[in-house]
Amino acid sequence: MGQSPSPLPSLESIGGKRDESRPPLGPIVIGAAAVVVAIVVIIIFTRGGQTNSAPATVDPYAASLAVSDVAMSTADNFAGQQVTYIEGKITNNGDKTVSGATMQVLFHDSLGQVAQKESQRLMVITTRQPYVDTAPLSSAPLKPGETKDFRLTFEHVSADWNMQVPELTITRVSTQ
Repeated sequence: MGQSPSPLPSLESIGGKRDESRPPLGPIVIGAAAVVVAIVVIIIFTRGGQTNSAPATVDPYAASLAVSDVAMSTADNFAGQQVTYIEGKITNNGDKTVSGATMQVLFHDSLGQVAQKESQRLMVITTRQPYVDTAPLSSAPLKPGETKDFRLTFEHVSADWNMQVPELTITRVSTQ
C-alpha cells in the first residue's frame, strides 16, 4: 500500500553521543529557580500584610480626636454589588479646628491577622433626611468640643474578614 515512514536517525548514527545516565540539567535548573522565586514572593507578600498592622506615623493631634459609637452595615449599590459602611461619631477634644483627617482601617481574619488594610479620608455626614449625604471635613470643619457623625464606604472587603468591627486609627489630621 504505502511506504512506512523511515525511522529518525539516532544521535549515535549522526556522530553525537548520548549519555542516558544523566538527565538534562537545563529544565531542572529552570524549574528549581522558579520554585525558589515563587517561595520568596509568597513570603514577601504574606509578611507584608501582617507586619504592617500599625500605622507608620500617627499625627500628634490624632490623640485629641475620639471615635465612638462605631457601627457597621451593608447595602447593595446600583450595580448589584455589596457595599460595606462603617459609621460612628468623631469628637474633637483638642483646641484646634480639624479640616481633614485620614483613618486607617484594619480588617482582621478569624486568626486575628490583618486580612485587609485601607486608608480613607474621613467623610462626615452632612444630611440625614431623606438621604444620607457625606462630605469631607474640609467642607464642614470639626470645631473644638464638637462631635459629628462620620461614614466610611468600602466597595470591596476581603473574603477572609472575620465580620467584626475593624480596627480604626486616625493617622493624619489637618488643622486650621
